[in-house]
Amino acid sequence: MRAISPQSISPGPVISRIWEIYRDQARVLIPLAAVLFALQFLVLLLVPGASIAIAILFWALSILYQGMVVELVQDLEQGRRDHSVADLVRSVEPVLLQLIAVSIIYAVGVGIGFILIIIPGLILLVIWSVVAPVTVLERPGVFAAFGRSRELVRGNGWNVFAVIVIVGLAVIIISLVVGAAAVGLGTVGRAVVDWVVASALTPVSALAAAVLYFALGGTGAPGAIY
Repeated sequence: MRAISPQSISPGPVISRIWEIYRDQARVLIPLAAVLFALQFLVLLLVPGASIAIAILFWALSILYQGMVVELVQDLEQGRRDHSVADLVRSVEPVLLQLIAVSIIYAVGVGIGFILIIIPGLILLVIWSVVAPVTVLERPGVFAAFGRSRELVRGNGWNVFAVIVIVGLAVIIISLVVGAAAVGLGTVGRAVVDWVVASALTPVSALAAAVLYFALGGTGAPGAIY
C-alpha cells in the first residue's frame, strides 16, 4: 500500500486538474452520463408507476458510472489514453457489489450525520470523500475502504472540504441558472434541458472524488503535480 505524501494538497491545482480531465475527456464522460439519464427516462416512460424500481436502477447505474470514471482517471494518471467504454465497464465489474455496499454505508452514515447534527455529516463527507476510488483501485474490502479513505485525507481535511464546497457550489449554481432560463420552455423543453444539464454536470462530482484520491497520494499518484 502506497505511503501518504507528507505534503498538503492545494485546492487550486486539484480543481484545475478536474477541469482539465473534464475538458479533455468530455467525449467519453458526457455521452456516458447522457445514456445513463436517457435510460432512466425511457424506463420511466415505458413503465409508469415503477418509481422505486427506477430509482434503484438509476442509483446502481450511477455507482457503475463513478467506478468507470475512477478507472478512466487512473488510466490518464498512468499515461494510458486508449481506454474504451467496454474496458472501463469490465474493470469495475469485479468490485461493483463492494462499491454498492460502500455507497449504501456512505449514504446512511453521512445522512444520519446531517440529520442529527450538521457537523458530523460534514466530517464524514470529508474523511470518506475518496472511499469510492479506494474501493475500485485498491480493493481493500468494504469496511477497510473507509479507514483507508480517512488515512488518505488525514492532514488535508480543510483542503478536501474546500474542493468539495467549490465543486458542489459550481454544480448547484449552474443547475439553478440553467433551470431558471428554461422555465418558459414547457414540460418537454424543461425535461430536455434537465437531461442535458445532468449529463454535463454528473461527470464533475465523479471526477472530483477520483482526482482527490490521486492528489492525496493514492495508488499510482504522481504527487508532484498537486
